[in-house]
Amino acid sequence: MGTWQKSDWRNKPRVQMPDYQDQEALATTEAQLSKYPPLVFAGEARRLRAALGAAGRGEAFLLQGGDCAESFQQFTADAIRDTFKVMLQMAMVLTFGAKVPVVKVGRMAGQFAKPRSAPTEVINGVELPSYRGDIINELDFTPESRIPNPAKMLQAYTQSAATLNLLRAFSTGGYADVNQVHRWTLGFTASDKAERFRDMSNRISDTLDFIKAAGVNSDNAHSLRTVDFYVSHEALLLEYEEALCRMDTTSGNWLAGSGHMIWIGDRTRQPDGAHVEFCKGVLNPIGLKCGPSMTAEDLKVLMKTLNPKNEMGRLTLICRFGAGKVHDHLPRLIETVRSEGANVVWVCDPMHGNTIKSSTGYKTRPFDLVLREVQEFFRVHRVEGTIPGGVHFEMTGLDVTECTGGVQAVSDEDLSDRYHTACDPRLNASQSLELAFLVAEELTALREERLAEAG
Repeated sequence: MGTWQKSDWRNKPRVQMPDYQDQEALATTEAQLSKYPPLVFAGEARRLRAALGAAGRGEAFLLQGGDCAESFQQFTADAIRDTFKVMLQMAMVLTFGAKVPVVKVGRMAGQFAKPRSAPTEVINGVELPSYRGDIINELDFTPESRIPNPAKMLQAYTQSAATLNLLRAFSTGGYADVNQVHRWTLGFTASDKAERFRDMSNRISDTLDFIKAAGVNSDNAHSLRTVDFYVSHEALLLEYEEALCRMDTTSGNWLAGSGHMIWIGDRTRQPDGAHVEFCKGVLNPIGLKCGPSMTAEDLKVLMKTLNPKNEMGRLTLICRFGAGKVHDHLPRLIETVRSEGANVVWVCDPMHGNTIKSSTGYKTRPFDLVLREVQEFFRVHRVEGTIPGGVHFEMTGLDVTECTGGVQAVSDEDLSDRYHTACDPRLNASQSLELAFLVAEELTALREERLAEAG
């Protein structure tokens, strides 16, 4: 990392970041944040890098999911618990399908800032700055609410710390017991609409019964009642990221103390930009969103900049193309990675390329399009002989109606019932678990194909 300093990004072009009117208030907030403890620790980030390295080699599989944008107003212990619960259910199903450990990473405890397609928005002829997430400004459509307020960083830190505290308790306090998680899943497959998944659910039950009969249970096997759970977010607001950046005394390297894994968005991945400059210098695993506009030349530069030692697990390429476009873009990126001999983890984000406006005016994501992009992602990796390392979903444990389709058959007319997102539509609990079963089928088919090829 050479002479890199955590403030070097300030000398680079910046995009998708607010211009704070009160520079004195900003400086005060940054100084206060810089005195706070980091939210995560270097040893945790290194463990996640190792786990992601296993995913890149096909020895594990990444499940990354959570809110589009965390909210101050919707922050409750129940909401955290419900999302954590669904992710555990999804992970169990994926583990059974892939027959490898599932790395669980939440879009939580830091996912507050959002890039926007336009700097302003117009409602009823009134134009105001866009809402950029609760860490920056407010959703209410008033001039005062849309002014960037640096003090919101302190509230984001406090909420993130409380979220992590609860997640750590859930992960190690018995809530994650494998038998309890499967009992929750049985409730889903009991529905007539989920009959397709009942066979896999029953086979999971048989496996757990066998383990128990063999004398292995939650009382004598620590791993059956605890999980490793990590948090991640887009490192968009760099004043916040810098303030929580800390020197790891054991290695002498810098840690982004805001989350275990941070990622660079599709709109902020300029090779000479501020976001790449910041992320290149921290020891955390880094995600890089790759949309249709990603060029081979930019990808080559970004891989060398963000992962100069070419370590597996350091860099995750999170692909977001849209259903029907994966075959146009993923093969050329795979060829670029192959030509460079680069070590990356390939992950599918089937959410961001499949956002449409419904007939009722709501922004939504059809379940069928989300599934189709996942299936195309797996199909390309089968053809290329490369490893699909994971999936990345915007989802919630709440019973919202934001994405259409699934076994619940959410229609355009249903969207207004429980449409609670401040930004992008999320899969609800039922849709998330259904998708996990369908991804597990893809993983099972891929594993069986490769076993047959191996003879």
